[in-house]
Amino acid sequence: MKKFFTSESVTEGHPDKVCDNISDGILDAILTVDPHARAAIECSAAFDTLLIMGEVTTTASVDYEQKAREIIKRIGYDFGTFAYDKCKIITAIHSQSPDIAMGVNASVERKAGGDEADTIGAGDQGMMFGYACRETDELMPLSISLAHKLAARLTKVRKDGTLQYLRPDGKTQVTVEYEDGVAKRIDAIVVSTQHDAVVSQTQIRADMKKFVIDEIIPASLMDENTKIFVNPTGRFEIGGPEGDSGLTGRKIVVDTYGGRCAHGGGAFSGKDPTKVDRSAAYYCRYIAKNLVAAGLADEVEIQVAYAIGVANPVSVFVDSHGTGKVDDEKMVEIVKKEFDLRPYSIIRSLDLRKPVFAQTAAYGHFGRDGFAWEKTDKAEALKKYL
Repeated sequence: MKKFFTSESVTEGHPDKVCDNISDGILDAILTVDPHARAAIECSAAFDTLLIMGEVTTTASVDYEQKAREIIKRIGYDFGTFAYDKCKIITAIHSQSPDIAMGVNASVERKAGGDEADTIGAGDQGMMFGYACRETDELMPLSISLAHKLAARLTKVRKDGTLQYLRPDGKTQVTVEYEDGVAKRIDAIVVSTQHDAVVSQTQIRADMKKFVIDEIIPASLMDENTKIFVNPTGRFEIGGPEGDSGLTGRKIVVDTYGGRCAHGGGAFSGKDPTKVDRSAAYYCRYIAKNLVAAGLADEVEIQVAYAIGVANPVSVFVDSHGTGKVDDEKMVEIVKKEFDLRPYSIIRSLDLRKPVFAQTAAYGHFGRDGFAWEKTDKAEALKKYL
């Protein structure tokens, strides 16, 4: 049976990603000085204006406006109404609500006499998901893996001068054809890129094929029937916040697994690690990846859920989509035994007090080297359950 699945990615110059980059850039600047800061920073960008808003409780002194302008410049907006030195910036930052802080500072379990790992309660209620599968070396779905690599390549050829007419905004999309559950070929590729006024669409299409698509998509996955769309509506001169509004956290499916598994709805960018929306989602990826790397399943989806101010999750769910070497109920027991899902332990295990978050703000939070949640250091030990 044939099936088709599609995932998209966007470049760092996409208006939503501009906001994610600023939120995480400010967060990292705060954590560099104050690793125990509490932050939930969001941005909204439209035309010539950026709004930085949210909650920050910290001993650090950070110039939010200056940091935002640095990031906008690094992304490449040195032109137009949203240029780093021209755009208007408004800040609306206040400290964390004492009602929330009370539950984070000491969990329900800690107040009842729990151990050190009960020090931090979950920063909010909600559910988080993690996922891993054997489709790629990084144990990610093929469609989102290739879409991210195309988007990153699009940015590279812009910034290194290979294609000097490119501008920061861009989107990519990949459709994979499956046969009996196995990825067989790429059915469609979409690349949309902002550009200056002097280049023709013919040149853009040729350059995208040569310098972006052919450099990323394996030739073995393409054939004469693979459809390629480049700037399908025609011109794309106006982009970024000048062309469309942007908002932190609006690309949560791009940030995770490309729609391949469920999503709890919580965004990542701008949030310190006491926010389980971020830290628990990272840890769920870590668990899922280690279970798959250990050979316990070929595909694993994990859900955990929390109550605000409570350290231990209220539920743990595992679905191996029929690929498990042990049943899913047993897998839940393995997760509970081998992984400590309390926020304090997650933060320590993944070393999340460090300013590592700006690196995650574009091209996906998962499936990339250099992040602690991508390690498979528990896989060998988990093989004892086979």
